[in-house]
Formats: sequence, structure tokens, C-alpha cells
Amino acid sequence: MSDYIFLFDLDSTITKKEILPTISERIGKLEEMRELTEATMRGEIPFKTSFLNRVEILKSVSVTEVSEIVEKIPLNNAIANFIKENKDRCYIVTGNIDIWINRLMDKLDMNNHVYCSKVNVKDDYISQIISIADKELIVKQFVQPLVVIGDGDNDSGMAKFADIAIGFGGVRNIAPSLLRNIDYAFYDDERCANFLKTLL
Repeated sequence: MSDYIFLFDLDSTITKKEILPTISERIGKLEEMRELTEATMRGEIPFKTSFLNRVEILKSVSVTEVSEIVEKIPLNNAIANFIKENKDRCYIVTGNIDIWINRLMDKLDMNNHVYCSKVNVKDDYISQIISIADKELIVKQFVQPLVVIGDGDNDSGMAKFADIAIGFGGVRNIAPSLLRNIDYAFYDDERCANFLKTLL
């Protein structure tokens, strides 16, 4: 058996909710955020453009408040437990922002195993976006055989370079572009985690 490295998307793969819409609900911008998020997941808006627009909507919320909201987002427990139990071979690859997801990464014990977007912070508010994680570029850096697990359009670039690509549709529909690039699809986190265990 190959010594696979497992790369996980975060939103709606590890979490049971999309992170940015959950934050936007707090500030009464849910509909605006949902429309942007859905269009992005379907591949109608480039991820980078959409992400900049979505961060702009949420910059009015303090970093502390956002990280507290994100930390409490429910997880797909079977997938989260697989990650915790095999953390040396698992990495999270997300467009989400470092200072927003740090507490959640602490909870998963994955702070040193995450690739994400970076920002500068001043007085507890985002002052500047430094970089936006490009999942396809990130996946190309790995030299071990890869298993990729995700749900959205921006995961399809990762899937193309994976030895095994998995679509997870337990929270939302798997994006059409991702469906075209996967080997397996799961709609239940326990079944997905049980399959991942067979690859260890």
C-alpha cells in the first residue's frame, strides 16, 4: 500500500457549514454572502475575485469575534477524527484566512499542517490581504502519493493532481467541475472516513 498523504478541503468537508456565510449571518449579510459563495462553488466566479469580495464584506467584524464563531462551527466528526488520528499524514488546504481559522486548527491539532490565505491585522481588524491560497499550486508541491478530499469548484484543481480524488457531498452538492475529476463520491462522513482508513 502506498504511503498516501491526505489533503482535505475545510468548508463543508471538515465543517458541517460554510465558514464565511456563517460569519456573515452575524452581521446581517447572509444573503449577499450566500450568493457569492454558491456562485463560486459552482465555478461561475473565479475563487480569487470572489474571496476578495467576501472578505471585504466581513472586514467589519473583529478578528477575535470571527475566530470565536469559527471555532464553534460543527464538524463532520468521522472525518475530523480521521484527521486527528492520522495527523502526521493529513493536511488542510483552504482559501480561508489564517487568523480566522487558527482556533479551529488548534481544535484539530493541525496548526502546523494547514495551507491557507494570509492577512495583516491591526487593532483586531484585517488591514490588508497578503496572499490567497491557490490549491492547485499547493498540491503540486507534494512529492508523496496524494488523496484529495473536497466538495467545491476550487478543489477540482487539486483533484486533477491527486492519485485518488474524492468528492464529499455530505453537506452540499459536489461541484460539477469536481465531479468530473474524482474517483469516488461519498455523501456520509462515516462512509468517507471508513474508506480513507482502507488507504492507510
